Amino acid sequence: MRLLVAEDDPKLLKSLMHIFETNNYTVDAVSDGADALAYIEAGEYDGLILDIMMPGASGIEVLKTLRQAGNSTPALFLTAKAEVNQRVEGLDAGADDYLPKPFSVQELLARVRAMLRRKDNFLPDLLRAGKLVLNRSTYELIYENKSQALSGKEFQIMETLMQKPGGVITSDQLMDRVWGWDNEVEISVIWVHISNIRKKLAAIGSPDEIKFVRRAGYMLEIKQ
Repeated sequence: MRLLVAEDDPKLLKSLMHIFETNNYTVDAVSDGADALAYIEAGEYDGLILDIMMPGASGIEVLKTLRQAGNSTPALFLTAKAEVNQRVEGLDAGADDYLPKPFSVQELLARVRAMLRRKDNFLPDLLRAGKLVLNRSTYELIYENKSQALSGKEFQIMETLMQKPGGVITSDQLMDRVWGWDNEVEISVIWVHISNIRKKLAAIGSPDEIKFVRRAGYMLEIKQ
């Protein structure tokens, strides 16, 4: 899947490129609206990630131009919390979704998956690790015939661990992916959510364990 990311903050743009590329997307990145239009007109993209406030042309102006030209490529806007009017204007201009800053990496990826899924069923709703199943649509953790509903943060943590079973995810990676790149949350909150997930794994009879690896992070050990 090929994405175009348009964001005028260099640090955030670099982070977005890294996030998408490490999740198997092909990414082109630009920092202003004029370049975004030029890239889109010159190539084909499966999805667009557009900042609203950009030099050259705003994200809204870019999308209006595309929609008027008959381009229906799915688009997601990145917005500041105060840009309520712009969000409404962006949706009216033809955006599929918007995500306020700061945002968690996992929510960003979930929004993009949903956007692309509406286009052509890009990703399945079920994530599997051994016999353990995570339903991305219902936020349910399933083992055999039993299930437990997860909170939003629990879901994001479990999705991260299940995407790399047996691999260590550092606390910093979890903080960045779940609470966002600009969060002010105490790192101890991870332990609280993982404790809750462990109880839910036990409730559905799963033998799989979330283990703490000293001085490294957390890992999901699949025991089936």
